Amino acid sequence: MNSPDLSPLGPTSSSGGGRVPRGRSSAGRLRYPTPVPASSAWQVGDPVGRRQFADLRTLDLEGGGRLPVTLAYETWGELNEARDNAVLVLHALTGDSHVTGEAGDGHPTAGWWQEMVGPGRPIDTDRWFVVAPNVLGGCQGSTGPSSSAPDGVAWGSRFPVVTVRDQVLAEVDLAHELGIGSWALVVGASMGGLRVLEWALLGPEHGVDVDAITVIASTAQTSGDQIAWAHAQLSAIHADPRFRGGDYYDAADGDGPHVGLSIARSIAHTTYRSAFELDERFGRMPQGGEDPLHGGRYAVQSYLDHHGDKLARRFDAGTYVRLTESMLTHDLGRDRGGVETALGQITARTLVVAVDSDRLFLPAESARIQRGVPGAEPLHVLHSDHGHDGFLIEFAQLGPVVADFLAAGERVRD
Repeated sequence: MNSPDLSPLGPTSSSGGGRVPRGRSSAGRLRYPTPVPASSAWQVGDPVGRRQFADLRTLDLEGGGRLPVTLAYETWGELNEARDNAVLVLHALTGDSHVTGEAGDGHPTAGWWQEMVGPGRPIDTDRWFVVAPNVLGGCQGSTGPSSSAPDGVAWGSRFPVVTVRDQVLAEVDLAHELGIGSWALVVGASMGGLRVLEWALLGPEHGVDVDAITVIASTAQTSGDQIAWAHAQLSAIHADPRFRGGDYYDAADGDGPHVGLSIARSIAHTTYRSAFELDERFGRMPQGGEDPLHGGRYAVQSYLDHHGDKLARRFDAGTYVRLTESMLTHDLGRDRGGVETALGQITARTLVVAVDSDRLFLPAESARIQRGVPGAEPLHVLHSDHGHDGFLIEFAQLGPVVADFLAAGERVRD
């Protein structure tokens, strides 16, 4: 449920002095020269950037109904002659296919895992052929609420609920389209980790072998606590009158559900960081020259406002709703005899990584995965003051672990 947005905002010292971002009024409130778009989803006609597109089969959905599927994806490196060097990277809730690379036309932000993927990096694109799809239901080129239905109008409220299994089956079809019969590694964190686990079972069932998986800061079954946090976020979007039940894609800039989406993001971002970090970084300091006794904000409120506004300018509210709902469907044990039985059926080499300060996907949930998968590597726990987002920050710890795990797989194949 995390995101790559890590830009700091707020005081840089305990004296209450702070970095005042460009675009702030003298009162400290955010102001921008242009209104927030009704949707910041990628649309046909926008710059393509590094995206490639695969028009796949119509998918029979787990919850009923059928959906024609297009997936946007990016690749790095070259598939070797043996076709055994492919790595699948799966993004989190508000991530996308742009795992690594600079910002530019078609990609308003730089890659969200730059330190992990690229030449000479832990997932070395001089050695590995890396594929990263935008998830089914996403808003960066794959079929989702913001994309056009067969009648030429945005799906909007008509977009069906898709489960994590539906999303993985679409990615299985993409693998077939690319001529990939096996993955050397399937890796993902947070929402991506949910799909990693489903890949470990669905891939081999549908003709795509999975040699190894790395599940980072994730879970085998969405918990009541995670559902509760998601409920507040979904309610914030649904309560925004400009959401219009999901049919707002023809609204003018400034007339979309950006308030609801921003609030949802503020709630979510609280779970992505740790209580320790928020207190150490911000405590009770006011934001700049604002006075909380006279309608002003505390610095931590400014920080959350910033991340809410930032997401509204690069994402889509309807997509946020549908992807969050898909996460709530996640239960690896559904129709498989329970979670432990399902985990026990995984045959891929398995590395599970937790973040010790994660209060969204608790380390205990990672430990459950590690215990349940036969022959899994010992649980690796990242130490971080940053909470769930540690997997986007602690590269000095995470990088060597993933690189060593990949190298061990090469030794096994040799």
